[in-house]
Amino acid sequence: MKAVLMAIAAAGLLAAGSSQAQTGMEVLKTKGCLGCHAFDKKKVGPAYKDVAAKHRGEKDAQAQLVAKIKAGNPHPKLNVTDAELNAAVKQVLSTK
Repeated sequence: MKAVLMAIAAAGLLAAGSSQAQTGMEVLKTKGCLGCHAFDKKKVGPAYKDVAAKHRGEKDAQAQLVAKIKAGNPHPKLNVTDAELNAAVKQVLSTK
C-alpha cells in the first residue's frame, strides 16, 4: 500500500512539472510564431522590435495585443492558452 501511494505521489509531481507555464520565448518557438515574425526584421508579420517600439509607453499595450491576437484580426487564430499568449506578448513587448 505504501509503495502504491508513493508511486501515485511521484506521478502527480511529474504531471505537475509538465504543466508549468512556458516562458514567452518558449511559446514563440513552440507555437510557430517565429515562422512569420523575426525579432529584428519584417517577415510575413512585423518585426517584434517594431511592435515593441510602436506600443512603448502604452499602459494597456499588453491587453490590447492579447485581445487583437485572440480575435484573429488580422492575426490568424492560434491554439494557445491565455497564459501562453500573455507570456508571448510580454516577450515581444520587451524586445529592444
